Amino acid sequence: MSVRVVVADDQELVRSGFSMILEAQPDIEVVAEAGDSAEAVAAVERYAPDVLLLDIRMPVMDGLDAARRVCARSACKVVMLTTFDLDEYVYEALYAGASGFLLKDVRRDDLVHAVRVVAAGDSLLAPAVTRRLVADIVRRRREEAAADVTPQRLEALTAREVETLRLLARGLSNSEIATALFVSEHTVKTHVSNVLGKLGLRDRVQAVICAYETGLVAPGSP
Repeated sequence: MSVRVVVADDQELVRSGFSMILEAQPDIEVVAEAGDSAEAVAAVERYAPDVLLLDIRMPVMDGLDAARRVCARSACKVVMLTTFDLDEYVYEALYAGASGFLLKDVRRDDLVHAVRVVAAGDSLLAPAVTRRLVADIVRRRREEAAADVTPQRLEALTAREVETLRLLARGLSNSEIATALFVSEHTVKTHVSNVLGKLGLRDRVQAVICAYETGLVAPGSP
């Protein structure tokens, strides 16, 4: 079954270039292109794609608003497109529900890999964004230190699910988590699914955010 993709960017050359690269793959189908965010939201509603590649800076409606609407109304995974790896809006996009981001100068193979990874339910974060995201979360935790939500937020998880979340937040893949916990990769997928379901999280990106917000992991922890 093909991964269905909508490509949304106000630059026609970028949009058509990404579409051609993706269409050349036997397991990916570009079902629509959009030149602004309103068109992108409409395309998601009409075609129900698996992944939306969305420029973070768009006319008519900015990419953040579009990402919020798409994530709130559908199961489509959103990957933000940006020119700079430290774009100030990337972090707000992740909080809005986006599953990751790509630089517009991404290599052909990395673009294809990103679409497949996100469609499969994994996240896509570059190291520079991860560092700044964690720093932002830590800052917010300090500002909200009076409200300790750790016990209440995580008490629904089993001990093994808490450990799975901890390892996931440190960037380990399912296979690496399986090795660390001495279980099968299938078991890890079950634990990850349980974590997301019990905590009401959309994907692994939000799970990482939750792990830092609750203090389960801290920057620099091994």
